[in-house]
Amino acid sequence: MSAKERMVRSAAYLFRERGYSGTGFRDVIAHSGAPRGSIYHHFPGGKVQLAVEAVRYAGDFVAAGTESTIREGDPVAAVHAFVGWWRRVLTKSEFQAGCPIAAVTVESHEEAPQLAEAAAAAFARWKEALATGLMAGGCSPERAAGVSTLIVAAVEGATILCRAAHDTSALDQVAVELELVVESALKAPG
Repeated sequence: MSAKERMVRSAAYLFRERGYSGTGFRDVIAHSGAPRGSIYHHFPGGKVQLAVEAVRYAGDFVAAGTESTIREGDPVAAVHAFVGWWRRVLTKSEFQAGCPIAAVTVESHEEAPQLAEAAAAAFARWKEALATGLMAGGCSPERAAGVSTLIVAAVEGATILCRAAHDTSALDQVAVELELVVESALKAPG
């Protein structure tokens, strides 16, 4: 893995624990083990460029897992995999880590609209992957779009609740309810 890739991955990891404002170039260098002078070489656009690439990385990583499960043909299993990913992030980090994309989004500033744009694109890819699975299961495109938005919004919100409470019960409850919604959407006429 190149120094640039290590820095992008490290930024994503650090954003999910410390947020955008709480993560500096020094933190990324220390976490990634990359040479100190390389950060400005790889990210001439500064911290905003690094954050955009970290958001893309995180978005692609989660989307790839969701798309892989979707290819297996079971939309309910895809929802479980999506929820399971966040459960592992929370428990492995002892509830210190959440979604790096959400962290960057809530701290996006008007002077850096590309941060919000990158986050919107990542969330759109997750929704698209979930909607694709729902449509493959017989759900109409309109219903699939609405349910996939509900899934992403509910899981992101539950992740925040879990971090605050230091337990996964909110995510577990959301998973049960989302399974009912998905099963209902799949049974509805397409």
